[in-house]
Parts: sequence; structure tokens; C-alpha cells
Amino acid sequence: MTATELEISLVEPTFADLGLAQPLLDALHDAGYERPTPIQRDAIPIALKGRDLIGLAQTGTGKTASFTLPIVNRLLGGPRRTRVLILTPTRELCLQVEESFRKYSKYAPVDVIPVFGGVGYEPQEKALRRGVDAVVATPGRLLDHLEKRNVDFSYLETLVLDEADRMLDMGFAPQINRIIEQIPRYRQTLLFSATMLPEVEALARKYLRKPVVVQVGRRSSAATTVTHAVYPVPRQRKNELLVHLLKERDHESVLVFSRTKSGADRVVHDLKAAGIDAGAMHADKSQKDRIKALEDFRSGKLRVLVATDIAQRGLDISGITHVINYDVPQQPEDYVHRIGRTGRAASTGDAYTFMSAEEIGMVRTIERMIGQEIPRVSVPGFDFGTTAAG
Repeated sequence: MTATELEISLVEPTFADLGLAQPLLDALHDAGYERPTPIQRDAIPIALKGRDLIGLAQTGTGKTASFTLPIVNRLLGGPRRTRVLILTPTRELCLQVEESFRKYSKYAPVDVIPVFGGVGYEPQEKALRRGVDAVVATPGRLLDHLEKRNVDFSYLETLVLDEADRMLDMGFAPQINRIIEQIPRYRQTLLFSATMLPEVEALARKYLRKPVVVQVGRRSSAATTVTHAVYPVPRQRKNELLVHLLKERDHESVLVFSRTKSGADRVVHDLKAAGIDAGAMHADKSQKDRIKALEDFRSGKLRVLVATDIAQRGLDISGITHVINYDVPQQPEDYVHRIGRTGRAASTGDAYTFMSAEEIGMVRTIERMIGQEIPRVSVPGFDFGTTAAG
């Protein structure tokens, strides 16, 4: 081993160094993963010891594997009964957590079921009554099953609250409380959140026992692998600028954020009219349409996916090259969540924000929060003549 290799091995441990069993290491190798991300490096050994944990990390840091890997490790060779519950804010995140379980349990099969609304009730009921190793659920649909006694959590060992800040933001606190009241008190609880808001702190104090806190990055830091830019443009010309940029530049996989559902549909209509393949994802779309749009975007059939903030929460899509804020987010922390969709892991990406004159103040609030000034990019014929924040 050379001196350089020795230095790397000391600074960057491999998954084998974290204490995971061989079947998981084999699955990780097949998936092409050798070294953990910072949140995985710090969280997995703690979770393997059975400690309660608070993991603070932005989207795109490998957070999901931070709990699915130690959970699969714990389930190895155990009895077939429901020992794990993961609560997530959205249907899409349910499916992605399920996919993570299946990926890492390739050589140590784990029976996991996603439970969410908008799809058939009976198949979920049958699977839950039969018994599974792990349940990944949104709070509303799970509570419905609990009240009908379709699921038995008597042997539950691990509870995961994933994207806790988002669940609370979406109004799930009453359902979360009612669910936790019906599961064993003595268990391991893992809570993951992008931010440690007072509501999240209160939830952790209520349900976690002497948790270890693992934090990756600053509380409101923006991803360092992302190049930021603000495009000043009159509000009524944003659609023209979007079409112009997409046609002029070779952007492969673009996620566009709209503040409203009607706005998202309007953007998709304009893009299609310009010959650009695009789809929309928001709460008014059926579950079937949302899954299809997501799959088409992942496969490259759709070049552009237009989403609202609620719809995109929990999305885990690799390979996004550009995030475009068609509307400036009203909540500054949503900016961090949005741009976390690109520049994931060791990749780089670009985040564009279309800023109308009415949105200048909102952009400056974002700049103060992330601690950096975002460069202004003037496109001839579109700029309304703003200058960078002073």
C-alpha cells in the first residue's frame, strides 16, 4: 500500500470498516458502492449498536442507506414478524425506501411492504396480516390499518422517522403521535431531518432516549457541488426564458420547480408546445400518473420534470444535471431542499433561479440564509436590469 492509499484509507473508511455483515457488503459491491458518504460513515455504526439517533443531513447525502443498511443487518436470520417501521412524508419516498431495502437485501432477503394512500387497500391489508419484516408507510394510511387491526407491532424493534421536518410541515404530527402510542415503548428510534426546527426538537425529546446526534454540513448550508445562478427576468417572460435555455443548452435531466400546481401544468404545456418532452408532478395528479412521470424522467423518456415543493419531497433521482427554480421558493429553506436534487454525492450540477422584480427580496433572504451571494446571469432580451445583492 502506498502512502497515498494509506492516507485515503485512514480518512475515508470503506463499508467493510463499519461493521456490516458480508451479505450487505456483497450487495453494496454489486451496486457499485465502496465508501460511505459522511452521514453513512457516522450514523451506521451508531445504529448498529442499537442507540437512538438524530441524523441531520440535506437531501442527496445518502441518508436513506444510513438506516436501511443497519436495519437489514439487524434483520439477518431473525424471525419473520414485523420488527421495523419507517414513517415517511410521501408516497414517492415510501417507494424509494422500499427500493433501498430490496437493493441491500439482495443476499439476505427482507420482506418489506410500502403502505400509502391512492392505491388499492386490500393487497396492503393481506400483506400486513400475513406479516412482513418491515413496513414503510405514510402516517395517514398506516393509521387507518392500525385502527382496523390489520398490523401487529407487538414485536417492533426499530422505528424510523424519515424527513421528520417535512412530516411535521405537512401536518402529520397528530397521526405520528397516535401511531407511536400503539407501538412498543422500548425500541430503537432513528430520526432523520434536513433541519432541526423547534418542532423536530420537541418530537425528538418526546420519543427518543439519549440520542446520538450526527450532523453533516451546516444547518442551512447549500450543496457545495452545485453552481448557483440567478436569472433576472420579467414574470410574464419566464416561460420564454425556460424554453430558450433548454433549446440553447444541452441540459440532459432537468427538474423545474413551480410554486403552484396550475403553474406546473402551464409550464409543461408551454414546453410541450415548444417540442420539449416534459411531465408534471403535483398533488392533483393521480398516483398512477405521478409514478409514470417519475419513471419516464428516470429513464430519460422525459427530459424535464416540473414539480411543486410538496410533490418533490423525498424524491431520490440520480443523474439530475440541472434544477431550475421557475418561481423563487417562499420559504428560504426550500431553496436548499430544491437544489439538493442536483450535485448529489460526488457529482456536480447547476441550479438556476428565475427572479422577477417582485422576487428580489426573496432571493436576498435566501442569500443571507446560505451565507453566499448568488451570481446574476443576464440573458440578452430577457434581463430587466437588476444588480447583485449588496
